[in-house]
Amino acid sequence: MPKQKTHKGTKKRFRLSAKGKAKHRQSGTSHLAARMSQKRKRNLRGTTTIAECMEKSIQIALNGYSN
Repeated sequence: MPKQKTHKGTKKRFRLSAKGKAKHRQSGTSHLAARMSQKRKRNLRGTTTIAECMEKSIQIALNGYSN
């Protein structure tokens, strides 16, 4: 049986927490922020967890490697 390879695009965008939840950076933060309200920019800071329905597919794509 061949090994399951890590999906590199997923590895760049997600990290798994200790309990297996997928953390990611929120979209819309890289540029064009001048037109956003301060409240919107403030709420986009930091990382969030992905929806539960997508967690399994992210874990399979990462194949255990998330750093």
